[in-house]
Amino acid sequence: MSYETAVARMFALGHELAQPPAHKFDLALVRVLLAALDHPERRFPSVLIAGTNGKGSTAATLASILQASELKTALYTSPHLVRINERIRINGEAISDGHFAGLHGDVDRVATQLVENGQLPWHPSFFEMMTAIAFQHFARERVEIAVLEVGMGGRLDATNVVDPLVSVVTDISLDHQKFLGNTVAEIAREKVGIIRPRGVVVTLPQQPEANDVIGNTILDLDARAVNAVPYVPPVSPAARPYLAPSARQGAGLSYRYPLQVMGTQILVDTPLVGRHQLRNLALAIATAEELSQRFPAITAESIERGIRETHWPGRFQVLAARAAWPEIVLDVAHNPAGAWALRSALAERYEDRPLILVFGAMRDKAISEMTEILFPLADRVIATAPDNPRSASPEEIRQAAARTGATIDTAPDASSALERARATARSNAVVVITGSIYLVGEAMRALEIRA
Repeated sequence: MSYETAVARMFALGHELAQPPAHKFDLALVRVLLAALDHPERRFPSVLIAGTNGKGSTAATLASILQASELKTALYTSPHLVRINERIRINGEAISDGHFAGLHGDVDRVATQLVENGQLPWHPSFFEMMTAIAFQHFARERVEIAVLEVGMGGRLDATNVVDPLVSVVTDISLDHQKFLGNTVAEIAREKVGIIRPRGVVVTLPQQPEANDVIGNTILDLDARAVNAVPYVPPVSPAARPYLAPSARQGAGLSYRYPLQVMGTQILVDTPLVGRHQLRNLALAIATAEELSQRFPAITAESIERGIRETHWPGRFQVLAARAAWPEIVLDVAHNPAGAWALRSALAERYEDRPLILVFGAMRDKAISEMTEILFPLADRVIATAPDNPRSASPEEIRQAAARTGATIDTAPDASSALERARATARSNAVVVITGSIYLVGEAMRALEIRA
């Protein structure tokens, strides 16, 4: 089977969040599939990360730290920006087209046979197949540790079949209410499903409703809580993190500040810009220190290097002005909490510069609230629609944003929206592309930016 055929068959299973069937969330069926594959999920230790916002950034930072510690490190994330291979990485390298096609063929044959034999009532979903392929790849490559980002929720997510060394819970807020619940407390109950009896959980204080659920779950399961607060930068003016030119050539700006880690003072230099990223960074550091008890190769020095070398595109990613293009910011903010984080980062970096906002979102998102947060910052807004069946139309975005009073142009797709932004940008303007990871991915393809 060719790579193109494998990818086409994966997408033929349906979009991972487009009207999922009731059987999507059923770990018993995932376990049947993995048992038939000889339990690849049991052949490597793992860290499991759940939350509403920040779980991908936390996972990418932690994986970079582990790789800098010379551990063969796997990283599983979702969704992807440009190519499906991005979701499955070992030591920063995405799975090759050939390996993906081969593993897809293996897993699909096993799944089809299980259905024919009556051991599975239906074919596994897109995300269940992706997870099985990732686990097979990690097991065959004999990774020393895998960092796994939960796809959605936690309790019934396909990744939750592993027995993690550490569970990490990032910030929880409203998102995916159709599937996870209508309150922060209901959503938190799904997220804490990754915590194990007498297991280890790394987290930070957050909204009271989430704190109550997290704290009670830890008590009920007799789990050990690791508070990442000591790794959040101090708030005193003298010690506050500041933006500075990155030590990496051509990498733009980064946050830089001293921090005490494992009894040693290091100079944190993180390319993930935005105050919200400091919480994600703290979770990654606390988890790395916890893992150092099992992996002595993790040191203060490797933590410092791993943070500096973290690569996580599409998260306040700044593209310098070039040729006919103005400066561009790519950010995958897709819910109100993400929009607030983006607004804060934009205000910190671009206080006095005009902003052109290219915005597209999924119809099931809190579009009105997101537009009320972001649109007042912009001198000009261009509403568009990513190539996705769940996308809101530009006109739907315009209607949802009526209360913002913003002047809103429309464009049918990402490429035409980008061209309109480029053509109308003043010399010192900044184009901000946001609202959906799918829009950011399409913009990256149009701009020929590798993920």
